[in-house]
Amino acid sequence: MKKIILLLCLFFISGIGFSQARTDSLYYVLIPFYSVGLDEMSVMTSESILRMELEKLGIKNLMSEQKSVSVIGKEKCSNTECAIALAEQLNADRVIFCRLNPLGEKIIVQYYLIDVKSKSNLLMEQTTANSLEDLENVMKRVAKSISSVKTFSESAEVGRIIETETFESLRRSSKYNFGITFGYLFPQTGYDNDFDKTFVFNTHFDYELPEYAIGLMFGLRRGFAANIYGNYLFSKTDFCPYVGGSFGFHWVTHNAVIYYSNDKKSSDGFEIGFASGLRLFHTYDFQVVLNLEYIITFNDYNDKAVVFTIGIL
Repeated sequence: MKKIILLLCLFFISGIGFSQARTDSLYYVLIPFYSVGLDEMSVMTSESILRMELEKLGIKNLMSEQKSVSVIGKEKCSNTECAIALAEQLNADRVIFCRLNPLGEKIIVQYYLIDVKSKSNLLMEQTTANSLEDLENVMKRVAKSISSVKTFSESAEVGRIIETETFESLRRSSKYNFGITFGYLFPQTGYDNDFDKTFVFNTHFDYELPEYAIGLMFGLRRGFAANIYGNYLFSKTDFCPYVGGSFGFHWVTHNAVIYYSNDKKSSDGFEIGFASGLRLFHTYDFQVVLNLEYIITFNDYNDKAVVFTIGIL
């Protein structure tokens, strides 16, 4: 049985490696942007941003602008058939074609990722920039979409939400969070040797950076607890796992007061916690949070417990 599991793991790893190697061997060409009614400088800047972001995201075999221009010249493609024909001249495997067209004060952005050999669309997406300044975020999202071969909406990340999304949905525009979580505390040691679970209710004040979240928590958990915490966020997308730790004070409720040498045992003390969890809908103005934490209270009872909570920020 162990050999079978090992072989499956090796097969899975080799499959990932083969898939990555295959993707890395593909040659991409970015056709000059086509636009009617938008100033040439804005079009060229948008194209430059997209090219740079694609390279930053690991598109290694993106043909240089000079090489593309040497074959294409100043020709501007207005449709995908022309883009494919030019890509065939350059012996590219995939071609990226983009149109920018003004509509009132808005700019309609249409982009395609096409497999040249099969002439099939891997991506055919449209989005809207509400201003010229918004094109920077749009191009970064387009690059993310192309590099991962995912739709524009699936490429949403914290810090890369375009203006249209903030107007039309609950996409996050701020870094401050307030919320509540609730669940159970499961004693491991201490707690009067009472290992029954106890209901937990917490309030959170949270500030989020691109890769970290720091905050303040006040909770009712076998007494009253207050701590500061920090979490490392593994993702900027809607599905965001994290790990972290906390430090604070816990006034633990105990059933009895026991005296030793005329001194009673202290039930309160400093507390540290080690946490892991998941933030869902991370790019929105609300997040669903699942948190699993192991807490150690430095008091005379040696209280230790596992706390599981779920809630909303």
